Order: sequence, then structure tokens, then C-alpha cells
Amino acid sequence: MNPSERTGGWTSKLSLVTAAILFFETVSGLAIWLLPFSISNQWMVLLHTIAGLLFLPPLACYGFRHWRYYRPSNMSHIKLLGYAGILALAVIFISGLILTGQGIFSSRISYLWDTIHIITTFAVVFFILPHVVLLLLRDRKSDAGLFRVELKYFGKGAGGALFLLLIAGSLAWFYRGPKLHHEFPADYSYKYGPGRPFAPSLSRTESGGPVDSRLFAGSESCGTAGCHVEIVDEWKVSAHRYAAMDAGFQSIQLNMAKQNGPESTRYCAGCHDPISLFSGTKNIYTDAKDLTNLSGYQEGVSCLVCHAIKKTDVKGNAAYLISAPDRYLFELEYQEGKSDTARYFRDFLIRAYPRHHVQSLSKHLFKAPEYCAACHKQFIDQEINSVGWVQLQNQYDNWRKSRWNHPGDPEKTIECRECHMYLEDSNDPASGDASDYNRSAADEKHRSHRFIAANQFMPGVLKLPGWEEQVDLIHKWLQGGIEIPEIADKWERGPAVSLEVLAPDQVHSGEQVEIKAILTSNKVGHDFPTGPLDIIQSWVRMEVTDDTGNILYATGQVDDKGFIQPGSFIFKAEPVDQYGNLVDRHNLWEMVGVRHRRALFPGFSDTADFRFFCPDLYRAEASSGVKAPGEHQYQITTPESTAGSLTIRATLCYRKVDQFLLNFMFGENSGITSPITEMARVERTVTIIP
Repeated sequence: MNPSERTGGWTSKLSLVTAAILFFETVSGLAIWLLPFSISNQWMVLLHTIAGLLFLPPLACYGFRHWRYYRPSNMSHIKLLGYAGILALAVIFISGLILTGQGIFSSRISYLWDTIHIITTFAVVFFILPHVVLLLLRDRKSDAGLFRVELKYFGKGAGGALFLLLIAGSLAWFYRGPKLHHEFPADYSYKYGPGRPFAPSLSRTESGGPVDSRLFAGSESCGTAGCHVEIVDEWKVSAHRYAAMDAGFQSIQLNMAKQNGPESTRYCAGCHDPISLFSGTKNIYTDAKDLTNLSGYQEGVSCLVCHAIKKTDVKGNAAYLISAPDRYLFELEYQEGKSDTARYFRDFLIRAYPRHHVQSLSKHLFKAPEYCAACHKQFIDQEINSVGWVQLQNQYDNWRKSRWNHPGDPEKTIECRECHMYLEDSNDPASGDASDYNRSAADEKHRSHRFIAANQFMPGVLKLPGWEEQVDLIHKWLQGGIEIPEIADKWERGPAVSLEVLAPDQVHSGEQVEIKAILTSNKVGHDFPTGPLDIIQSWVRMEVTDDTGNILYATGQVDDKGFIQPGSFIFKAEPVDQYGNLVDRHNLWEMVGVRHRRALFPGFSDTADFRFFCPDLYRAEASSGVKAPGEHQYQITTPESTAGSLTIRATLCYRKVDQFLLNFMFGENSGITSPITEMARVERTVTIIP
């Protein structure tokens, strides 16, 4: 190639544009990879992608022309470096196109192609930089005029790249996004001291102050990008989602606010209503309407609340530290419904630049039972009841001391997530987990965010989308009807709590019959029942019939008003206040102790004893004869034939809320009753000897 052709090659507009964009793509690509997450780096991602797409045609033209010009020349180390650089450029743009397509159309980018893209960026620098430097050194000695042209070329190219970088910086400077409000209301009450704005909850923000509610909200937007659709659908009907809108919680909270002041409800909010708590809106309200207008009413424990927790403490009462993650560009605009276009840019940025998304929202902490302990362990102290410290529900320590916990041995241990977040087949980008001893990064499963447990009542009251399936799964869960392959070899088959009936094979008519119902906690990782035992009820329903179907003995029946027959065998607690009065409206802020408590520890059994007389040879019936006040007259009749056998039917029943509390919360005429799950059922036949 003659000198004039070489000079023309360096001064052509195509060459200058190619140099400017190549410099920019290299510098911006390294900045995206090396610099921390920021607004400017996100703009860099967008400009890097746009410039790369625009750069492809001129690069192809320039590469072809450059090859055509220099192909006849002899092979040298400079020419060899140039060929290697062009090959690296080809790979980097193929991988870039694939990543761009995945960022636009797929739910995630391929980490393999992302790695190839990064490695070939260094390859381009490794091959093209010495190619250019050696070329300059050669021409500096052989052709000073051409050397000056080359210097101008690289200077203009660097200037063009700097101009594009300034555009990215300017966009970051001028873009402010929605204004955030990290301030308490002017009338915010610091009843528990200015240094404890969220007390009596033990939850804290990293800043120590309020957080704009939008930074923890917007859970449904996690599914609109086609990324976490399955997980969001599971969460929508879960107890975490309706933690704030729970009608029972709202009623009790209102009662607490009226009695002790609205500030007292912050005690509940760290677990039930964290978005409202951290935004400073759990401050003043007087009726139920004010409660439903709070910031976090629709989301309860949102996706970001759980995933933004950085540290927990096993003391309970929401003892966690939370920090709102930095949000992506246009994320809040889309959340507020201002721009649907913003959604596409937001989705692309999260997919194409996922490092911050993954690092800030996916933590090993989630796997630990200690993470769950922050909320699933509760106490009240003098600050609440004006008397002293009292332990309430405590699932964590139940589990910690149980047979399910074998520290350091995951093959024997069953942890919270393995039960309540059992594995589901998944197309989610977050599927797979190589950090679990029995899983892999490619197992195509995610942990269910239904958080299946034992509240089969509230989904039906709220009529959340998909509530029927949720309730059906809870019934099956309690009955042991959901198989969990991950831990199937660690526990027995069958219901969560098994029921066995011990009764004689035969009895004489007229004699006393003794029956024992043995209840064993086989699959429950904590006390059964667990949670607030002043609300929850589990009892044994026993029914004995003769051959003709006549009921000879019954206990544990539920009447048409929803009340359990007095004297039934029941698991429950009876908390009392400082005056010995029963705490029966879930007014736990008055509780100082318990006068009765019955529950099953994991792996333990309890026995219910039942006695009745085999009545086949006689039957007592009320007489209509004259009697004194307070006296009862009966006549004994003998049936014509003697029944040949007794049928004993025993059922372990469970419901989430007792009827007295439901009547208090919603009124006796509301017609609301808690559905009953028959967890286990046993039938025995006893022969009667005349």
C-alpha cells in the first residue's frame, strides 16, 4: 500500500467513527464490570448497548476494508496481532448481540455468554493495543508525517469516546427519578424515645430513620418482566402477602391502638406491616379505614422487605436490620404506573446488568433458621404489659431444641425452608442452588413462596386470587398429603400429627369402656399447634355409635354456632392478665402469664382419655313426670335387641381461630367461622358381649 492510501485510511470518517466507538465500548465495558452499581453505570449500560448495535455495520465495513488493504502485505507480528484483534472483535460482537437479545426478549442473560463477552474485551485490549503501539513505533522511525496523522487519528478517536462518556455522565446528572421522602411526618410520635422511632418493634433500618415506602413496595413488578412470575403468583396468596391486610390482625390492631395509642401497634408492624412501619405512617389513626390506607396494606411482607434484610437476631419481635436496596433506573416510575415504556428499560437493565440485583437480593442468610427467628419468635415485656417479660410463640427455639436440628449435619437436619418452602419445578431465573448439600445450580427448581403452613382461614376471608388452591394445599399439608422428596427419607409418612386409638377388642354391655387417643407429633418442626395458642385450636373429636347408627357417646363436637363442646380434649393456651382475667380477645399486650397450656413438642406424644358406659342394655331418657325445681327424673328402658358392636371414630381437628374471637372481631351475626381441617382419622370396632 502506498503512503497516500495509508494516510487516507487513517483520516477517513469511517476509521474515525470506528476508533471513537471502539474506545468507548472498551472503556464503558470495563467500567460496567469494574465500577460499583450506580446511576451513571446504568446509563453506561444503555449507551454501551446502543453504541454496540450502531457500531456493528461500520465495524464490519472497516474490518473488511482494513483486511483488503493489508492482505497483500507480508505476514509480520504486527499483522498477526491485527488478525487476532479482529477475531476477538468478532467474538465480542457476537456475544454482545446474544446478550442484547437475551436482555430484551428473555428472562435472563447467559452467564456463559457474559463471561465470553468480558474475556474477549480483555482479548481485544491485549491484541489491538500492542498492534497499534508497535505500528506507531515503526512509523515514528520510518515516516514522521504518517506518524503525526496516526497520532491525530487516535486523539480524535479518544475525543469521540470521551464525548460519549460525557453523554453518559450528563444523563446521570440530569436524571433524578421520582423524589424520595425519607422523613417522618411532622406529627410523628416518639413515645419510646427519639433513638427508637420504630419501638416497641425491635426492627431497625440501616440509616436509623424512615425509608420511602416505594423502596420496599412493588412486589408484583417482580413478575411483570417475565422473570419471577411463578414466585410472585405463589407469594400473592401467601400469609406473608396478606400479613397486613389480615382482617383479624386489623381488628386486633385497631383495638390495641384505641386502648394504648397508635404507637403501640409498631410492636406488631415489624412482622405484619413493615412497609408502613419504616415509612413512618404507623402513627395516627382512629378507625379501620385509616388502617387500610397505610402504605403497606396491600403487600404485607413484600418481596423487597424479606430480601432487603441484612442481619437478624434470634431474640425475636422483628429483631432485624433492613436496608433498602438501590433501585434500577425507571423502576419506581414503572411501579407508579407513570410510564409503561419505563418497564422495558427497567427490565432490560436488570437482565443485562444483573450483578447488583443478585448480590443485593440473594443472600445466604435466607437459608438459616435464624433468619426466620426474627419474626417467628415473640415476647412481651414491661414496655408492653407494664408488668414484666413473658415468652409468647417461639417456633425457632422449639426447632433448635428438637430432634430435627443436628448442627453441622445437613443430611439429618430439617430446616424451616425445607418444609415451608418445599422445592417446586421451575422456569424461574433464580432456579437452582449449588450451595445446598443436596441441590445443584441446574436443578430447575425454586423454593415455593406460598409458605404453606396452617392458616386455612384467612385466604378464604380475603378471597385473594387463587385462594382455593392455597386452602386446599394447607389441608393436604396438615394431613401429610404433600410429598416433599427432598426430605422424604428423614421423617415418617402420613399426617403431621398422627392419631392412634387404643380400645379393647370386646366389652360387656353395661360396663365402662376406656379409650385412649394417642397423638404424636411426627412432622412438625416446632410445637403443635404453634403460633398464638389463645387463637388456635386443635382437638379430638370422638364419636361412638352402635350398629344402628345411634350415637352413644360424643365429645369434641362443634355446634351450629361454631363453638366446641365443653370438656373436649383440646390443645390450646389460656393467657391471663395481671388481675387473673382471661386474655381472650388476643389482647396480648395485657398478658402476664398462662394458667393453662397444652401443646405437643416435636417428636413427643400426648394421650387423651375417654370413658363411657356401654349402654346397649339400657338407655336413659328424660321423663315428663312432676319434679321439684332443680331435680331431673329419668326412666331406664331396655331395647328389644342388643347391638353387636360399637364403632369408634376419632378425629384430630384443627382450626386457625376460635369462634369467641371471631365473634368479638366481626360480630356474632357475621356468619364467619373458621374452616376445620381433619388432620387424622381413625376408626375402630369393638365387639359387645351380652
